[in-house]
This record gives sequence, C-alpha cells and structure tokens, in this order.
Amino acid sequence: MASAEAGFWEAVDDIRSRDGRYRREAYGFVMAALGATVQALPLERRRDPATRHLSGQELLQGVIRLARQEFGHFAPVVFREWGVASGEDVGRIVFQLVESHQLSARSEDSIEDFRRGGELFAALTADLDFGPALPTEARKGRPCRGEAG
Repeated sequence: MASAEAGFWEAVDDIRSRDGRYRREAYGFVMAALGATVQALPLERRRDPATRHLSGQELLQGVIRLARQEFGHFAPVVFREWGVASGEDVGRIVFQLVESHQLSARSEDSIEDFRRGGELFAALTADLDFGPALPTEARKGRPCRGEAG
C-alpha cells in the first residue's frame, strides 16, 4: 500500500474514532468519485488548479453518477448501509476530510453547497430501468393467474 493511501486510511480511521456515523467505505467512495469527476472535466479545466476545483454540487453529481455506475439499483441500499442518506452527509464526509488535510477547500466552499442537491436516494435511482413491473397480484403477495397457488 502506498504511503499516501496508508495516510488516507489512517486519517479516515481517526475521523471515525471521533465520529463513527459513516462507514469507512463511504470515505473511499467519495474520494473515488472526486477523482472520476475531475477526470471527466474538459482538459483545459483539468490543467488549471484554479478551475479544476469542484463545487459541492459538481462533486455530489459525481458521487451520484459513480454510485449508479458501480451499484446500479442497489446504490440506495449501499449508501444506507454506509450511513449516507443525504447530500449533506456527503458534504460532512468531504469537510471531515478537509479538516484532516486529505482534501482542500476554498473559503467560499460550505456544507450548504451539498444541501441544495435534492433528495439523494431519488437521484440515485432516477431513470434507472427496473424492468417490467410486477403484476398487481404479485406485489400484494398473491399468486398471479397461471401460477400454482
């Protein structure tokens, strides 16, 4: 394990020793989403540290995009398991990492940037194809026509 990566996980463990509301994996996922979101930026923006900085909303959209890609329909289940229920939770993770010197923030950055993201679980599942709907009888736990009862 590289030294920087080891330092990151040590910082996460330190954060969690003081505030254990989020699972360890959530911190790693936020960092992975940050990296993926920055890599998706246009090249000219990526080259300039001043314009490469992401807003809270940009990072939140990147978290949602990566979660949908990695976990599909199970994204809300995974996030619930990690203790992440809102954009504000993502923001708290980010600012905990900032306080631990794992990320940097600008003076204008705030947790408010993550609160404006709408309902996280709705965004995680929006427009996902869940396949054909179950017949009404199956949703109520009754056998459908043609099924053995």
